Amino acid sequence: MEGFEKQDGFEKNDREEIFSKAIRAGKRTYFFDVKATRKNDYYLTITESKKRYDQDGKYHFEKHKIFLYKEDFEKFVNGLQETVGYIQEQQGAVERRHDKVEEAAPVAEYTSVEFEDLHE
Repeated sequence: MEGFEKQDGFEKNDREEIFSKAIRAGKRTYFFDVKATRKNDYYLTITESKKRYDQDGKYHFEKHKIFLYKEDFEKFVNGLQETVGYIQEQQGAVERRHDKVEEAAPVAEYTSVEFEDLHE
């Protein structure tokens, strides 16, 4: 596999990052890393990292990674924009409905939240 080499029985990605951007979003961190193949073709890896706790209280990071190659950039970006636009349109409609409800009914100064109500 191009970009990987064997080291002590394990595959290791020997490509250095050309550019990297980390986005912290709540309990998750997203990493956007630009790397190059041996032929100097750039590609993007997108990694989602989330801290997970074992039953004994020790933690590890669960990671999910996708590789995106330059021939797919345009289709990927178009699909992402369309999907995010759809969510924003739908979420905007929900927010407008909530605004109307809040205008009709007074809002309490605080809300009681029980720990059992909080889900991951």
